[in-house]
Amino acid sequence: MPEVVVVGAGPVGLLAAAELRRLGRDVTVIERRPIAGPGSRAIGIHSPSLAALEPGGYTESLLAEALRVDRGEARAGGRVLGVVRFDRLSRRFPFVATLPQAATERVLTDGAPEVERGVTVRGIVAERGAVRIDVERAGEPGEMRAAVVIVASGAGARELVYRPGAVAVREYADRYLMADAPAGGRPVAEVHLDRGGVLESFPMPGGVRRFVAWDPSPEDDDPAARTARLRAAVADRGRADAAVSIDGATSFRVRRAVAPRLRRGRVVVIGDAAHEVSPIGGQGMNLGLLDAATLAPLVAAWVRNGEAPDAELERWERRRVASARRAAMLASLNTGLGRPRGAAADATRRVALRALLAGPGARAFAHAYAMGLDRDA
Repeated sequence: MPEVVVVGAGPVGLLAAAELRRLGRDVTVIERRPIAGPGSRAIGIHSPSLAALEPGGYTESLLAEALRVDRGEARAGGRVLGVVRFDRLSRRFPFVATLPQAATERVLTDGAPEVERGVTVRGIVAERGAVRIDVERAGEPGEMRAAVVIVASGAGARELVYRPGAVAVREYADRYLMADAPAGGRPVAEVHLDRGGVLESFPMPGGVRRFVAWDPSPEDDDPAARTARLRAAVADRGRADAAVSIDGATSFRVRRAVAPRLRRGRVVVIGDAAHEVSPIGGQGMNLGLLDAATLAPLVAAWVRNGEAPDAELERWERRRVASARRAAMLASLNTGLGRPRGAAADATRRVALRALLAGPGARAFAHAYAMGLDRDA
């Protein structure tokens, strides 16, 4: 029986497993997906996460592949409203490191135990001195047991741990379009706030940019129509060169959920399974990485000594829940700020942002957006 089973082999689960392995613990990682997904929803790693990853040696490998983004611009009507300078923060890493999620997973996989794939978890049951995990492999039922189970397999796993209704979920009406496309230019993040809704443009390695736009016609989910709408949004903000290179667009809605508790006996929940925040703002994966990095030493001590460090785990839980609530609040503000506005409201938004980013507010923005409000930053 392994000491710890980690459910989920995304960045959060891989980091938890890699850190526990580094601390000398016996860890098994199980994952429903038969192969690592090519998706790249999360691309930004903030300074607190880079610092938390440094003891395990992951930061150096990540930065070798990442693009360092040291500033962002708020724009409207093709003009700059203000600049947010990450390079002026007093941080060990005064920038946002951007790279595809697959690259982040590849780096963390090197430190984690080999992932057992194609394993679907059907139930998690507390037993005396252990946890039983009911699984399915190739259609066949089976069981696993561990002293501690860490659930890090995303929002879909929430029902394995929490009873129905225990975690309030808010569904936003907003829907967004997303694509990566070749687009040269400065390594500066751009947020375009115009009457038609937000367009975010983030530089990535290799001369690629991630474009995310508010979708005006979410009811039309035809792939060609989605692509045409995103191309139009990008071209309208002055990037016709990038628009023509967009050959497909995905769409997504956003939800907000923050579990009030992260631990139930020998089962601990981290990442999106515990808290979902809008990706508009780019803090979801970072929340989970900080969950994993701060939890691993406590679980390592737990299985080594045979006794749960309850006081430390309770403090950890309070910090992580408070951090998730702050990130969810900021994400909600971002979502509201990026919605379409009429002429008068749009003009007011521009004036307010220009005033805010002209003074000390710019530093406060940078602090908040770079995970500075996280309790473990």
